[in-house]
Amino acid sequence: MSFLFGNRSNRTFKPKKNIPEGSHQYELLKHAEATLGSGNLRQAVMLPEGEDLNEWIAVNTVDFFNQINMLYGTITEFCTEQSCPVMSAGPRYEYHWADGTNIKKPIKCSAPKYIDYLMTWVQDQLDDETLFPSKIGVPFPKNFMSVAKTILKRLFRVYAHIYHQHFDSVMQLQEEAHLNTSFKHFIFFVQEFNLIDRKELAPLQDLIEKLGSKDR
Repeated sequence: MSFLFGNRSNRTFKPKKNIPEGSHQYELLKHAEATLGSGNLRQAVMLPEGEDLNEWIAVNTVDFFNQINMLYGTITEFCTEQSCPVMSAGPRYEYHWADGTNIKKPIKCSAPKYIDYLMTWVQDQLDDETLFPSKIGVPFPKNFMSVAKTILKRLFRVYAHIYHQHFDSVMQLQEEAHLNTSFKHFIFFVQEFNLIDRKELAPLQDLIEKLGSKDR
């Protein structure tokens, strides 16, 4: 199902990806939420002692998908074929979509179309039990880390588009604190485990440095 055409009133596009209650991953998510509450984001993103790195990255990737899903859901009415005919992050960065299976050759498309493709693709990865096993004892595949890195690299582009093209709307909706906190958490997490190449982060480098300096 395409996430843009669901019920607008619930403010997410795609259905929220739930981690089953009672599972170890659910416990990890609760741990993440509790440490986030302490306000120290650098500490909150660290791998909890004795935990599996793949599982920690999986739980947080699902959480970031849900956060971005909600954040973009608040501004979909401002991100249209007319306002955003290309998927960009400022004048110097433009993204073309390809997923390697359905669309092999990168295509130029509007931002809403690109983000629809992107979030649909991410959800398909998260729903694939061979990639993101939710059952205890089922091992993560050997290529898990490279899949997670691709997901996070692509989710970053949604943040970059929102900041560059829609920050006025975010401020109008008084969502900037929510956006900044979510993005800061995301950046500290990918920095902690070196999950996104620095050149991919270039569209928001100034903001990343600002967020980091406030924390020193």
